[in-house]
Formats: sequence, C-alpha cells, structure tokens
Amino acid sequence: MMQAMAITRICNLKETLNPLESHTLPIPEPGDGEILIKISACGVCHTELDEIEGRTPPPVFPMVPGHQVVGTVIKTGPGTSQRQIGDRVGIAWIYSACGQCEFCAAGKENLCTDFKGTGRDANGGYAEFMVVSEKFAHKIPEVFSDVEAAPLLCAGAIGYRSLRLTGLQDGQNLGLTGFGASAHLVLKMVRHRFPDTRVMVFARSSKERRFALELGATWSGDIPETPPHQMDCVIDTTPVWKPVVAALKHLKPGGRLVINAIRKENVDQNYLLNIDYPSHLWLEKEIKSVANVARRDVSEFLELAAAIPIVPDIQIYELKHANRALRELKERKIRGAKVLKVG
Repeated sequence: MMQAMAITRICNLKETLNPLESHTLPIPEPGDGEILIKISACGVCHTELDEIEGRTPPPVFPMVPGHQVVGTVIKTGPGTSQRQIGDRVGIAWIYSACGQCEFCAAGKENLCTDFKGTGRDANGGYAEFMVVSEKFAHKIPEVFSDVEAAPLLCAGAIGYRSLRLTGLQDGQNLGLTGFGASAHLVLKMVRHRFPDTRVMVFARSSKERRFALELGATWSGDIPETPPHQMDCVIDTTPVWKPVVAALKHLKPGGRLVINAIRKENVDQNYLLNIDYPSHLWLEKEIKSVANVARRDVSEFLELAAAIPIVPDIQIYELKHANRALRELKERKIRGAKVLKVG
C-alpha cells in the first residue's frame, strides 16, 4: 500500500482549508509498455488549483494530482525497452496521447483530442508510487537533484514552449505578466539565450517584483503600471484577465501576446469588455494560447536547462503538507517553485 494526497471533490480554496485528503491506496502494477516509479519529488502547479476548483476537473474521484514528478523506476511491465530499473525519470503534464492522429504524427501530441494530463486524467505525483507509459517518462540529467528537477518538467517545459511561441529575437523587448514558477525560469532562459533582450516583469506582489530584479529583469512594476519601453512580445502566466488587457496596450505594432494558462478564472472577466480595438488590437497585434506540452518540449528543455544550467529557486514541503503549499500558491505567496518531497 502507498500514501497519497487526493482530490475527492470540487471545492473553493478560499472556503476550504484542506482540499486534499490523505488516502492509503494500492501500489499500482505496470501494464504493457508501462513502468512503476517510486516517487521522490513532485512540483506544485497552479493547474492543481484549476482541478480542485473545477475549471479543469478530474473525470473521476478520488484523483491523485501532480504532474511534475521525479522518481526512480523500480518495476517494468511487459514490452518495455526504453527505460530500465534504476533509471531516474520525470513525468510531465503529458501523461499520454493516442499516437495515431495527425497531431501525434507531427510531434504535436499536445493538440491530440485524446490527450491525457498527469494528475487529472490519471493518478499523478502527490503519492509514493505511480505508473506511466515509458514513452512519456523522461531521463533526468545528473546535474539536477530530484527537487530541482521537478519544476523543470512543467514550469520549465511550458515556459520553454511559451518562449518559442513568442518568436522572440535577441534585442527585442519581452514582458512577463505574473512571476511564479514558470516565469522565473523563462527569465533565466532569456538571460542566457538573449543577452541583449530587455525583460519587463508585471506582478501584483512587491516580493515577486523584487525577486524579478534580483534575477536580472530590466524593470518590474504592478499590473496597471506603464513600462519604460513597449514590448515586442509578452508571456502571460496569470490566472485572470485583467493582466491580459493591460499587456495588449503595451505591445508594439505586430507584437504577440502568448497566454500560458490551461484555464482562466472568471472573477474579472468583465475586463474583457474594456478591450478597445484601436489601442489593444489594431496594427496586427496577436494573441496566442499555449495548449499543454508535447514530449519534445520536455526533452529539449531538460537538455537546455542542464547545459546552461538553469536551476530553479524552490520552496520544499513534505507530502503531508501539500494543502499548505496549495493554499500559499492560491494566496500568491510565491518565490520560485514549490516542490513536495516524497518519502
């Protein structure tokens, strides 16, 4: 048997102190092409809040959340060949895809209609063990410890995809709206890959703004503030709409806003009514969403992060304190990435 923290119902985190419940579950058995992983660490992501509060709910309950999973292979199922017992691997948001559609054939499994998310559609990493297809398990570079590697699997990989979708060129201006786990890794990437790029960070929290400057941001300010330069592109990682409208106003002509969020909360959707075509969208400004991650995003980012290296700033919690980590995330008490240490 194994210990796990599970979602058992949809609830409002502002009203519920402990949204996850402790469960004792059977250790799963790996099937054809699958591996059993003994989990050592799992990152905490805003997507867990979306699952708990019903914006992207699990199809069944209880569901073990967590999709930034690091552990060691301890058992292999029939037909496995890519991963062996003793391998240290990571599991990202992409748990599986059909492997046969036009998107999967093009390496865009993130767009597959049969895409399944780790910790939403299948039990994830807030537990001592999990099973997954070996095709979706990534080797972890030796340069990273388990707790350092965990945030790279989602915050890092989705940040890498977001940055690629901006089309940013060195010397252009990049805006980061929100400064949590993903954005702080994007800033580290940009400082290495685009040394002449000015990065401007928008965040509600003064602590996040100071942290951004510590990591090399050119400027940081609150969401409504006007930056010193217009931006060629912006990556939005916030859960709400007000920052989206604000960012559009500060884009250059032909600029692109990339929204890195699986869902947006509805608390401030009235801000969308404030979009003014001439000032927000005119002159070929673009809005592009990021949908999940493909395996390529995870593997390429892990290689890049190891080569630089990009080491995330982390806050560590025990598995039994997962509810506290989630509450702090909801309350925007963030400095880098939050990681559960398991076992």
